[in-house]
Amino acid sequence: MKRREFLTAAAGIGLAGALSAGTSLAGDPKARPSEKTAPADSNADGTLVIDAHAHMFHRSKSNWKEMDRRVVEAADKLGIDQLCCSILTPKRPATAEGFQECNRWMADCMKRFPGRILGYCYVNPTHTKEALEDIRRCVEDRGFMGVKLYNEHRCTEPVVYPIVELAIELRVPILHHAGHMHFFLETQPKISDGSHLSELARRYPEAMLICAHAGGGGDWEWEIKSLRNAPSVYLDTSGSVIDEGMVEMCVDILGADRVLFACDNSMTPGMGKLIGAQLSKTDRRKLLGLNMKKILEKRKQS
Repeated sequence: MKRREFLTAAAGIGLAGALSAGTSLAGDPKARPSEKTAPADSNADGTLVIDAHAHMFHRSKSNWKEMDRRVVEAADKLGIDQLCCSILTPKRPATAEGFQECNRWMADCMKRFPGRILGYCYVNPTHTKEALEDIRRCVEDRGFMGVKLYNEHRCTEPVVYPIVELAIELRVPILHHAGHMHFFLETQPKISDGSHLSELARRYPEAMLICAHAGGGGDWEWEIKSLRNAPSVYLDTSGSVIDEGMVEMCVDILGADRVLFACDNSMTPGMGKLIGAQLSKTDRRKLLGLNMKKILEKRKQS
């Protein structure tokens, strides 16, 4: 896409100024994000933007606090109202102590950026008792909005079922790391893909499952098609892959109601491929925030 076409498309959702001049749509462009600053309700044209898949940083990094702040600064500049975040252990499989620590830090992030950062509770299903206790604690006591599962187990393994059942009870989504590779990935021998999430959805059709990062590597066309017959599974658009037509194919195959805008901390490409996609204004707004808003509102329903 040519630069002029890119900026024209961006203007349709009120982001051209932010990308060309570096101004913020979510607050004062000259101010660093305050740890006590509440979010804007939406961008100037009324578009609500929720990043469904983001991360804050493990505190083993000496500059974790500045890195957290930079994520929020990037969200300000790109007009992202809220980020749904988790903190992962640097090494996996995570111990119970490891994910419990990450979730305490995530709760602190939510306090430092109230209304801007929403928390996923990251757990390793291997530690069933501790995982279930921490999910309930995080959702009911700390106000977390969902559960994050990584690659410790394929999502079809029975050890994952109690996690899914609790998420259903609490009416929160599960964001599951996924990717369809054409070779054995030694670092992730139990990575799930769309077919596994589809199988899990057939077992638990009432679960709110999010297949992570369509653009996260691997065969994204296969991944999209594998979810075609799993109507309860959402797909997020995050990942550094920005192939032309990817977002459009997500919408064409799955429908606009099942696709979620996300960056997975690749902020500029994450927003850019949504701006550059050939979508109707109605569908673009669904992807950017309305779909995720509906998921978040499930928790509030009796």
